[in-house]
Amino acid sequence: MVKAVIFTDFDGTVTWQDSNDYLTDTEGFGKEERLRIFEGVLDGTTTFRDGFERMINSIKTPLPENLQILEKHIQLDPGFKKTFEWAQENGVPLIVVSSGMNPIIKHLLTSMVGEDSIDKIDIIANDVELDADQKMKIIYRDDTPFGHDKSQSINKYKAEFEKDLKDNEERPVYFYCGDGISDLSAAKECDLLFAKRGKDLVTFCRRQNVPYHEFDTFSDILENMQFVLKGEKTVKELMQN
Repeated sequence: MVKAVIFTDFDGTVTWQDSNDYLTDTEGFGKEERLRIFEGVLDGTTTFRDGFERMINSIKTPLPENLQILEKHIQLDPGFKKTFEWAQENGVPLIVVSSGMNPIIKHLLTSMVGEDSIDKIDIIANDVELDADQKMKIIYRDDTPFGHDKSQSINKYKAEFEKDLKDNEERPVYFYCGDGISDLSAAKECDLLFAKRGKDLVTFCRRQNVPYHEFDTFSDILENMQFVLKGEKTVKELMQN
């Protein structure tokens, strides 16, 4: 029986930097325009889908070159690998639910966590179509304003984990870890939301009165998940508005 499930964003959560932001800032139309898009998503004047597509379309470098750039400049959160290893040892599924692009995420995880680990992590993300010059075009998972409505993906997993539960069995504890505007649709779907300190997801949670627990690294996340699963702290104790 699965006692807990970890859902996590990838860019800026599993990693220190956001790979899509980095490529947009350095190979696309730049940081100033990107920040205008993000503010529009937060205040509701634009959708994440439209804003993100504009970002990706502004990147003119081919995918193979982008992967090389990102390998040099994107760093793994130092606590993530330990969290992954703990999850494997304790039968806790770890699922990446991302509004980014599958080829980039898989490449970076393989590079940073290891080839022997990549098949043990589910990656639910958008796909990429390449033109003759290997330039990226994003292929969204769904037709929602998010492009990938993370809440839908999470709820499909929850239904699968709970379908064979007997009457006296408790469902798993669901954790979600995120940092940015792509996590808005997922913010209310799990028992304990970890929101990265100083990032847009915290801003959203405060505006919308969504309870969350602030974190700095995955080491913080792992420690607090262990507290909950050992019964040393409750989800309610860890949440704040």
